[in-house]
Amino acid sequence: MLITDGHLDIAMNALQWNRDLLLSVHTIRTQEDSVPGKARANSTVAFPEMRSGRIMLSFATLFARSTGQPRAHVDFASPIQAYGIARGQLAYYEALERWGHVRIIRNGDQLDAHVGEWELWDANHGPNDSSSTPPLGIVLSMEGADPVLEPGQVTEWWEAGVRIIGLAHYGRGRYAGGTAVEDGLTGLAGRLLSEMDRLGIILDLTHCSDRSFWEALPLFNGAVIASHSNCRALVPHQRQLSDGQIRAIVERSGVVGVVASCWQLTPGFQHGDSNLNTSLSDLADNIDHICQLAGDSSHAGLGSDLDGGFGREGSPRDVDTIADLQKLVRILEQRGYSHEDVAAIMYRNWVAVLLRAWTATS
Repeated sequence: MLITDGHLDIAMNALQWNRDLLLSVHTIRTQEDSVPGKARANSTVAFPEMRSGRIMLSFATLFARSTGQPRAHVDFASPIQAYGIARGQLAYYEALERWGHVRIIRNGDQLDAHVGEWELWDANHGPNDSSSTPPLGIVLSMEGADPVLEPGQVTEWWEAGVRIIGLAHYGRGRYAGGTAVEDGLTGLAGRLLSEMDRLGIILDLTHCSDRSFWEALPLFNGAVIASHSNCRALVPHQRQLSDGQIRAIVERSGVVGVVASCWQLTPGFQHGDSNLNTSLSDLADNIDHICQLAGDSSHAGLGSDLDGGFGREGSPRDVDTIADLQKLVRILEQRGYSHEDVAAIMYRNWVAVLLRAWTATS
């Protein structure tokens, strides 16, 4: 089955982690055998595995924080540096598109054509055949708005292809408080949201502090999502969404993408713990919870975040590469989900959100 993944840090892995994603995951792991550090030699995402896993569309990030707490390769000492890093990541995606590896999707017509091409290809190729796939589709998503130098610059990012923006990441962002803080929106946020609204950029509420989440919603009239968030009712943590937050996204016709990270699936998991107690069934539990709150299957999707600073060691035990997301199809079917429901969760719900957002501003 085709898959849309609502969150992949592709450029960060290629540039900050220096991984050639045109190579297979297994080759990248071998190259990192002697490289120290968390998640090295444990990668799960590369283009060959995305093709074999039928990840026909993903929300690919531009990611560079500037919170005043510098951290190598993640959090930069000034907004100008964050801007430069994000522009470099954009250039990476543009180079991939130039050489035919990916297709940057910017509007509804392009999305319809892309999905149609992949559906036709999928109908004519068996599950173990990943030969001659169409290009991988990506929608550019800015994870944390810190690289936007000032709200009026949003137009520049729109023209460059960015279609989704999240307000914050970890800490005190330039526009909003994020994970692990209680700050709300900053004085810059109102105009940023207004510019996003005007252009039709989707608001990603992932990583918002609770205060930022609830302050942003009434200020923004456009499409809202949580690209990679799990359920606080299952794993109590501020990074997760409460039932009230999930319902608020559902009421705005949004989608919540569930995350394949052990610490967001298993209470108390910490890096270095064994992943043997976590499986894709736990991911399905979060999908179930969202569907029960929503009353149907129209608001759950995948936002795997695989290789988002972790690798196999922090992923469910039955995930070796991103291609293993296909295992969710059978898990959901065994829980009584119809074929149409599974297809909605695996890829169509994200496509529908994009089309609604882009139709509303066309």
